[in-house]
Amino acid sequence: MARRTRREDERPARKKNHLITLGVQVDGRNPVDYKDVALLRQFLSDKGRIRSRRLTGLTPQQQRQVATAIRNAREMALLPYDSR
Repeated sequence: MARRTRREDERPARKKNHLITLGVQVDGRNPVDYKDVALLRQFLSDKGRIRSRRLTGLTPQQQRQVATAIRNAREMALLPYDSR
């Protein structure tokens, strides 16, 4: 049986925007809150690194807001810098 190759019209499914699936409304006036630790933990890997846009499906603006919120939460000792 011949092996199928992917055609240009058979693109993989786009990653769902994680903030939209959680029902969080984020725009310029309502950035991600650094005090919402439960939400921010979903954007961290098991080693404590910030997940990339490729994995989370966020827009560039949302990714910047999430990264800034995680950094602020780490500064306030709400989130760890690493998992150790």
